[in-house]
Formats: sequence, structure tokens, C-alpha cells
Amino acid sequence: MAYLIEHIHTTDLATLDDRGLPCTCAVDMMDWDEAGVYFLTARGKSLYSRLTRCDKVALTGVKGADTLRSAALSLQGEVRPADEGRLQRLLEKNPYMAQIYPTKAAQCALAAFQIYRGCGEWFDLSARPVLRRSFTFGGAQLQAQGYHITHRCTGCGRCLAACPQGCIDLSGGRAAIMQAHCLHCGNCYTLCPAGAVIKEEAIEK
Repeated sequence: MAYLIEHIHTTDLATLDDRGLPCTCAVDMMDWDEAGVYFLTARGKSLYSRLTRCDKVALTGVKGADTLRSAALSLQGEVRPADEGRLQRLLEKNPYMAQIYPTKAAQCALAAFQIYRGCGEWFDLSARPVLRRSFTFGGAQLQAQGYHITHRCTGCGRCLAACPQGCIDLSGGRAAIMQAHCLHCGNCYTLCPAGAVIKEEAIEK
């Protein structure tokens, strides 16, 4: 979470409008602690209305000079108004806000929010092979995601040549995916003649 706040900072935040359609906007993630991630918005904005109407959000932020030198952090979670006093802390920690809302009277429009429960993923394209890590916070549970090779594997090796990151290990006689380096491209799933590869989706509970 520290990387999200200190290095990425500006994210694309997705919410739902009153028709249930997705909306995105650029939102700065301004602080974090063990209880979640914090940001602010003005009460007059449509974002404020969406946040108070639906407590589900998703965000993605990217840091890097270009695609192959970038890392991304994405998360899905539940949001609520932050605890009393959080707004002042956000303003103090992010002094550039004083150039947008320069007076106490102007700052009365602002409200702080907390993403208090959720799951996410860190994905680093600058690493070779690529590197991904999943995480949860606030008591959320994350099921396995991506692709997994079952006991039906015959060890034919067709998946090895098709894996763009070379993250399939066949040294044990049966193929195994090194999950931290998997792109989730699905080549192994598509090509396996034995139907030994299964796809699993991430589900937040």
C-alpha cells in the first residue's frame, strides 16, 4: 500500500452511476494504514454522490516511464466515510491541496473516504520474468486465480513452448505453473491435449 500512496498516488477510480453503469475518474490516494486506504473528494462532485450511493469501488494505478518499465497496482474494495479527523490529516500530508482549496472556508466542501476492505494485485512488467503478487486487507478473502495444472497432466511439454514467460516447470514429471510469474494468457489452457489445465477466478467474499 505504501507504493500506491508514495509512488503511484494518482489512480483511475471506478464507481457505478445511478444506472449501474461504470464511471472512472482520476483520484489521488493520499494515505494508508493497517485499516485501509484514504482519499478525499468534494461533496458537490458526482463522485461523492456515487460513493455515498454504492460502497463498491475499483482502482488501478501505474508507475513507470513506459510499458516495459512499469508496475501497476489494482484493487477492488468497499468504501465508507473516513473517521473524524482524517480529512485534516490528508490535507496536512498532501500540502498541494492548499493550492486547490486554499482556505478553511473552501475546504469545508471536502470529505474523506476510506477503502476499508478489499483485495488487489501488484503486477510488475519491469521484472524478468514478470512478477505478480495478490493481497487482501480488512478481512477480505481471496480465492485462487489464474491457471492451475491438475493431476491429469501427462508431461507432454506442449505448454512449455507456448508459455511467454517460461514459468512452467516440468522437472517433477508433471507441469506446474510458477504463479508469481504467470501472465494469465491462457495458452496452456487452450493447448493442453489432456485438458489438465483449469481456470480459476478471484472472488472477494
